[in-house]
Amino acid sequence: MMLQAARALVSRDLQLLWTRRGDALQPALFALLTVVLFALGLGGEAKSLAPVASAVLWLAVLLAGLLALDNLFRGDAEDGSLEQWMLAPVPLWWLVLVRTLMHWLTTALPLIVAVPLLGELLHLPRAQLPVLMASLLLGTPILSLLGAVVAALTVGMRRAGILVALLALPLYVPVLVFGAGAVAADAQGLDAVGALLLLGAGLALSLALAPITAAAALRIAHS
Repeated sequence: MMLQAARALVSRDLQLLWTRRGDALQPALFALLTVVLFALGLGGEAKSLAPVASAVLWLAVLLAGLLALDNLFRGDAEDGSLEQWMLAPVPLWWLVLVRTLMHWLTTALPLIVAVPLLGELLHLPRAQLPVLMASLLLGTPILSLLGAVVAALTVGMRRAGILVALLALPLYVPVLVFGAGAVAADAQGLDAVGALLLLGAGLALSLALAPITAAAALRIAHS
C-alpha cells in the first residue's frame, strides 16, 4: 500500500512538473544566474574565483532549493489534496517523505549534475570536485528535509515566502558551514572526512525525524 501510494504521488508530481515546466526551471536558472553574477562581480579571474568557487556553488544550490520551498505543500493545501493525504490509509509522514524526495530530485539533483560545468565557470580546482560533490550529495537532502518542516509549519499562511526563508535560513547555516567547510579543509590539505561524516549523521537524523515532524505540523495547520 505504501509503495502504491508513493508511485501515485510521484506520477502526479511528474505530471504537474511537466505542465508547469517554466516554474520548474526557475530554481536552476536562479542558480545559474547566481554563479554568473559572482563570476562577473569578481572579474572572471581564476585567482579571484578559485578560492571561493566551492562556497559560491554551495550557496547557489542552497538558494535555488529555498526558492521552490514555499510551494512544497501549498498547492496540495489549496486544491484539497492535503486533506486526502490525511485520510489516506498510509502514514502521513510517508507521503511527506516522498514529496520531499521529489523536491530534492527536481531542484537539487539537476544542479549537482551541473556542478562540474558550473565549477569550470568559476575556475574550481578539479582536485576539489570529488569532495564538493560528496558534500552536496550528503548536504542537500538535509536542506530539503529541514525545508519540509518549515514549509509544513507555514502552509496555512498566505504570502509566507519571506517567512519561509527567515525560518529556514538559520537551519541551513550549519549544513552550509560543514558542506563548504569540507571542501575548504580539503583545499588546505586537511582531512575533510570529519565534516562529511557529520553531514552523513545529520542526513540520517533528518531522515528519521523531519518527515514525522513535518507530518505533525501539517496536521496542526489543518486542525
